Order: sequence, then C-alpha cells, then structure tokens
Amino acid sequence: MKECGYSEINTRGTSPMESPHIKKKATVRRKWEVFPGRNKFYCDGRVMMARQTGVFYLTLILILVTSGLFFAFDCPYLAVKITPAIPVIGGILVFFVMGTLLRTSFSDPGVLPRATPDEAADLERQIDVANGSTSGGYRPPPRTKEVVINGQTVKLKYCFTCKIFRPPRASHCSLCDNCVERFDHHCPWVGNCVGKRNYRFFYMFILSLSFLTVFIFAFVITHVILRSQQSGFLNALKDSPASVLEAVVCFFSVWSIVGLSGFHTYLISSNQTTNEDIKGSWSSKRGKENYNPYSYGNIFKNCCAALCGPVNPSLIDRRGFVPADMPQAVSPSNGLTMYGSTQSQSNMCDQDQCIQSTKFVLQAAATPLLQNEPSVTSDELPLPGKTSIHAPCTSLALGQPTPPSSMPNLNSESILTDMIPLKEDLGNHQFLTPDEAPSPPGMLPVNSPVTHSHTMHVLNLGQIHETPVLLENY
Repeated sequence: MKECGYSEINTRGTSPMESPHIKKKATVRRKWEVFPGRNKFYCDGRVMMARQTGVFYLTLILILVTSGLFFAFDCPYLAVKITPAIPVIGGILVFFVMGTLLRTSFSDPGVLPRATPDEAADLERQIDVANGSTSGGYRPPPRTKEVVINGQTVKLKYCFTCKIFRPPRASHCSLCDNCVERFDHHCPWVGNCVGKRNYRFFYMFILSLSFLTVFIFAFVITHVILRSQQSGFLNALKDSPASVLEAVVCFFSVWSIVGLSGFHTYLISSNQTTNEDIKGSWSSKRGKENYNPYSYGNIFKNCCAALCGPVNPSLIDRRGFVPADMPQAVSPSNGLTMYGSTQSQSNMCDQDQCIQSTKFVLQAAATPLLQNEPSVTSDELPLPGKTSIHAPCTSLALGQPTPPSSMPNLNSESILTDMIPLKEDLGNHQFLTPDEAPSPPGMLPVNSPVTHSHTMHVLNLGQIHETPVLLENY
C-alpha cells in the first residue's frame, strides 16, 4: 500500500472555520456592513454616499475657497463703503448652500431593498410558470408588468440585479448598483443619486448656489469698480488680487448653475424627472394619448408635491442589525453558490482547502458503509478535476496531493486504515490502529474477513472527539 503523509492534528488549537458541530458566537453586525450596493457608509451607517466621491470634494473646495476669498478680500471693503448687510447675507447663503449640499450627499436617495433569496426564488418560479419556462439556466427576456395610473398604462420592469419589479418611476443606477425610487439622475457633483428622498434638497442646493454665485460675482465686480474709481483699474487689481480669481470662477460657473436651476424648475412645475424627460416618456411625439399621469394639472400643486410633501422614511434600515440566521450569498471560485457568515468560508474554495472535523470526515467516510454499498475501488473513484458532490471524503487521503484514483487495489478497509494512523505518541495525541480498537459485544473482530457493517464498528463514531483536520487539495 502506498505510504501516506499526515499532518499533525492539534486538538487544542482553533480552526479558521468553525466545525459543523460546534456553535460559535455570532458577531453582531449592522446592515450597512453587508449592504450589496456600491456605496460608502460613514458614522456607523448614518452617512451614505456613492463610491465615486472625487467630484464631490471638488465641489466643496470650489464653494469654500471662493466664499472664503470673498469674505476675506471683498466683504471688509464693501461693508464700509456700501452696507454691513453684505457679509451677513453672504454668510446666510453660504450656510444654506452647504447645508443642502451635505443633506443631498449624505442621505439615502430612496434605495429599494433587494429581494431575499427566498423571495427571489419564489418570484422567479411565478414568472417562469407565467412564461411557460422551466429551464433553470435560461434567463428569459426583460419581463414587465402593466399597471394603470390615472388612465395611463405604465410598465413595471423587472430588475435582474435586485430581483424585484421596480415601482413606477423607479430605475436602477448602474454606478451605485441600486434601484432608486423616483430616480432622477446620478449627480457626481454631490456624490450621490438624486431620487425621491433627497430631490428637494438637491433642488434647493442648486437654486441657492445660483443665488450665491450671482451674489458673489455681482459684488466682486462692484468692489473692483469702486476701487478703480479711486486709484485706477490696475491698482485696484493689485489691492485685491483675489477678486480676479473669484470673478473668473463665478463667471464660468453661473451659466451652468443657473441653467440647471431653470431646467429643474421646469421639471418640478410639470412633475417630471430628468430620467423621464431624457427618455421622452410623456412626450406628445409618442402620440396624442400619451400624457403625464403624475401631473396634478396645476403648477402650484406640482411644486408643493415635490417640495412640501413629507420625506418618506428609508426602506433599507442601514443601521439595523443583521439577524444571526440570515444567510449571506457568497460566490466561490468554482461557480457554486454558498451561504456563509464569515469571510473565511468565502476564501475556502479559493485556497483549494476543505476544513472539516474528524468526526465529520469519518462519518462521511462511513456513510456508504452503513448503506451496505459495495467496496470502493479505484475504478469507481472520481477522476482528477471531476470531483463528485456525492463522493465520500475518504476518496482523498490526508496529506496526499493526488487523488486516490491513482492507487490500485484500493478498498474500504485500506482507506480507513490510512485515515486512522498507527499508535504513536505525537505530543498528547494518542491514535489506535483498527486492530487495537475495541469491538462491541457480539461483533466480529476486525482482522476477520469483515463486511462493511463490521468495518463500521472500527470507527466507533460515538467516542470520536471533534478535532479539526485539514484536507489539502480537496
């Protein structure tokens, strides 16, 4: 019989993954820690942003630097020459702009929670039955449902990522990988999606920023003109060099900001979203019967509905606790779907290692013996690279890099002998050979021509301690 190498079994050490028979105290985690979307969370889940935040920091720098230069170089002169109300009004505008910007950037835009595995499976079964499709590997074309809103037929699209039918006006953001309720657009300048829960703050931000830009630009020009009347234009620029930088930034910013504010004012007055306007969902070009079912027919009512209605609570509960029994989907390297609660489980298959307990390994080895199946021969063992899920774990010997299919004349007794080393003193670990293992009363000895049921008594599973064993190249 081919000589096999063994790894020392440490019964006192801890295993990187808990045994199937040992319960480990679960770590309490919050839902934002396992959130499936591509978002960043700060302050224990209170702050939610997109992952691409570089442009957001540029927005902060432009606003703070331009405002700071205005208060440092222009306001002292204007407060004396014109009125002290100028720095006060400017401070209020800056405070309001920063408040609405942070509220837009740090809040949940209206992310819809994804379906749980059970909900997704049930919904998939319902759709497959409705479509007459029973093939598990075939994904049917985009599926829709139709609902009638104020006499207008609206299609509800099925999201293959979130496994839900999106509500009306909802859409999936490809950057954040979330379905957002009443999705307007993804704005990199604020570092977040703009949706149902933060649209009003976004609109107030761009509107107040328009006023602030016009305010700073107008009074910077006033400051330069007043100084030019006293000492000339060049001397005025030398006395206040920051005014030139402020004027340039405001001049190139005011057109885009004011234009964006006007565009969203039109959208609010007609109760549309940017997504609907770009797609032309309610355009009259699609037909005379195509109209916006969400409009109240009055500009004042539409504005009140968009800006004055209550803010709905967040649906994702990002600061809630994850239930201990809730499975987390893990995608291993072999393409199978596992559910685990620790990161070590997800890395198990990537490292080509299988961690089991001694009792679990021997039970798996003895399972075909209890069923009185024929002896396992080398011809019946799975070929390398084609491991069967139903094959017993004994098909891989401890510390042996190649599958046992290369070992001729292999039977169940030789496998069990390989798995139970000879009696040696390895530290504090004692091992028994099959000949030394006690047989229960009335049973045949091991060295007799035994059947599989007799070999089972050599294992004596009831007395085996749960000790971790590492099976390499499983």
